[in-house]
This record gives sequence, structure tokens and C-alpha cells, in this order.
Amino acid sequence: MPSALITGAAKGIGKAIAGELAGRHYDLFLVDKDEPELSRTAQQLERQYGIFTYSLPLDLAQAGVAETIRSWYSQFRNDLEVVVNNAGFGLNGAFEQIPIGEQLELINVNIKAIVEISYAFIPILKQQPKAYLLNVGSTTAYQTVPYVSIYAASKAFVVSFTRGLRHELRRSNVSVSCLSPGSTDTDFVNRARMGESIKKTAAKVHMSPQTVAQAAVRGLFKGESEIIPGFLNQVGAFLPRVMPKAFVEKVVGEIYEPK
Repeated sequence: MPSALITGAAKGIGKAIAGELAGRHYDLFLVDKDEPELSRTAQQLERQYGIFTYSLPLDLAQAGVAETIRSWYSQFRNDLEVVVNNAGFGLNGAFEQIPIGEQLELINVNIKAIVEISYAFIPILKQQPKAYLLNVGSTTAYQTVPYVSIYAASKAFVVSFTRGLRHELRRSNVSVSCLSPGSTDTDFVNRARMGESIKKTAAKVHMSPQTVAQAAVRGLFKGESEIIPGFLNQVGAFLPRVMPKAFVEKVVGEIYEPK
């Protein structure tokens, strides 16, 4: 069986994507900072799908993570066909009130790690007859979002970076796609320290991680450029392109402003 690498794989969308790939008979390299949850996920997937898993507890905010992951992978296999850069997190609050160290950590995980891992693993993916790279963005990438400003900007980077990378690799064996989910029933809102009013608003339009993962993996293997699961999310990603920016920022700012 070929293998796949997923970051942020312990729970949420990353875990669900891992399950979808396991169901397609991929052995899995799973990376996440939550060591206990990562171990439980790996054991569950092995039991359920009869695959092999390899687990690496690692904080992607640290320096040198791509080389750490590449060296770890190369000890075991040489058949990597899929890389999923899923790990990421958000922070809710006014820019000047969130400790700068936390915001730089977000940039390290949401941007720097994706760039480094892509750079390290594209040559490895090119060794296969056909391979796939999936970077996970967000519907927030398509607009400015006050009070999650750094998160939204980081995801705008992911979308732009992935588009450019896809064009550069268009004549290669590596298909590059970007997944941009909307509100999903994960621990994201808690990690971002969002208030109850935001959680209630998000819950009204939540998609399940499994539904997002199904769309992601289906779109990935079809070679789609941008995968936005759900009609409402597709509309939400399109409207900011045609509506006045000040109006959009006012509406989403009112949603995300800490109460």
C-alpha cells in the first residue's frame, strides 16, 4: 500500500482526512502536538482499516520541523503519494491585545510549517508516478476578518501560495489542491478562545469533519484546484469578491468582536 502524511491528524478535520485515506488503503504518517490523542487516533485507524500508522508528536511552531518530519519518514518508507498540510489554529481578539508571541506562533504553524513541509516533500512526491499535495486554507481567506486578523491573513497566504504552486507544478506528476472549509464542528473555536456568542453563531452552520474530509479527499483525487465544501461556504467565499469591502468587514467584525 502507498502512504500518506497528514499534519494536525489527532482530531478534527485532520483525523477525518486520515480516516478517508485509510479507507482508500493508504498507510499513514500522522503528526500532531497532542501526543495522547494522536496515539488514540493511530490505534483506532489501524484497528478499523487494517493499515499501518506511524505517529510523530511534534509542535509545528518549532524551528526545523520539516527536516524532522522528512528524516522521520525516510526511516520507514519511500512510497509517499499524499501530503496533507492540515495543522493550523486561530486566535480571536483585538490584535493589540493578543500576546505577540502567540500570534507569531500562529504564523509559524499556519504559514511557515506549510511552506517548509511543501519544500521538503515535493521532491519526494515527484518520485511517485502520481502524487498529491493538499494545503488547508479557510473560507476566511477570501475576506478581511477583524478580530481574527492574523488567522484570516495566514489562510489568505495559504490559498495564494497553493494557487501559485499548482501552476508551477502543472506539468509534473504532483497535483496541488487547496481545501477551504467553513465553520466545522471541531475544537477550533475553543483553541481560538472564542466567546459563547460566536460559538452559537458558528454552530448554526457547522459541517461535520467527516463531511469536509469526504469532499477534500474526493476533490484531491479529482485534481481540483480549490475545494470549498458546502453550498453556503461557496457562496460565502464568493460574495466578498463582489460586495463593498467596508460592508463585509463591518458584518464579520460584528460577528467576531469579543463580547
